[in-house]
Amino acid sequence: MKFDRNSTTTDVLNDIDLSGKTALVTGASTGLGAETARALAACGADVTLVARSAAKLANVAREIQSETGRLPETAALELDKPATIRTFAADWLSRHEQLDILINNAGIMATPLTRNAEGWESQFATNHLGHFLLTNLLSDAIKAAGKARIVNLSSAGHQYSTVDLDDPNYQNRDYEALQAYGQSKTANIWFTLELARRWAERGVTSFAVHPGGIQTELGRNLEPEMVKQFEQLIEDRPDIWKTIPQGAATSCWAATSPDLNGKTGLYLEDCHISEPGDGDAIDGGYAPYAYDADGAKQLWELSNDLLGTAF
Repeated sequence: MKFDRNSTTTDVLNDIDLSGKTALVTGASTGLGAETARALAACGADVTLVARSAAKLANVAREIQSETGRLPETAALELDKPATIRTFAADWLSRHEQLDILINNAGIMATPLTRNAEGWESQFATNHLGHFLLTNLLSDAIKAAGKARIVNLSSAGHQYSTVDLDDPNYQNRDYEALQAYGQSKTANIWFTLELARRWAERGVTSFAVHPGGIQTELGRNLEPEMVKQFEQLIEDRPDIWKTIPQGAATSCWAATSPDLNGKTGLYLEDCHISEPGDGDAIDGGYAPYAYDADGAKQLWELSNDLLGTAF
């Protein structure tokens, strides 16, 4: 069945049975993550909700149980704090043998310049490095699933910037919030490409997703001037905005659709495989550098260097 930008999570998951499947969703305390987790649970999946706030996660878990009859697990971690990711992964792996669906949904957008304890720029640290570490720490369970799928939330905003492999953390160049956001979203695509190359033999497939324009808490850290720009965009282009169930649909489609069997390493939007873009993030499509396989390999190596890992 063909779906489009108006399709919802209910539409794309119709007739999908996830009984016996295990799923994990980051950024699941609100917005797209909460809806994605709810939709997967409604199809029978055992879902783990991960986010910063334990209190918010508990509320979402209760809502999901009330609607689906299934109580998700919850765990708090902070993607820009590697120690919290390591602690979570060790605990989760002690109780689970396989992970069928990993939705790396969490993210921050166009924040003022901040750095974590390691000195990494916050958007690169949260949107890419945290998910790189989490995914690799869970790799044994992912590979044990047989035909696992990994979904990395990117954005049409990747068109704002490629990845500066020489200075990803803005130590030697002026910081621009949207450029840094774009860099982190391109990193999500490149991570997807390299996962596809490295893990294909274990039956693992990976997809990068642009969910579309959705008014969620993602913009909570925007500078006031940027808030005005987005408010004007909302007013000028009401046609480009989606509801949360529409925005989460492509993630759910990427995680479950039989149409994607045998495919991997692709950038998806509006519940289909994306076409090349024209350079305008609002119009969608992918940038010329999105499928840079060499860049993807180098980013993997850079991520290992920054984290002190050898994945």
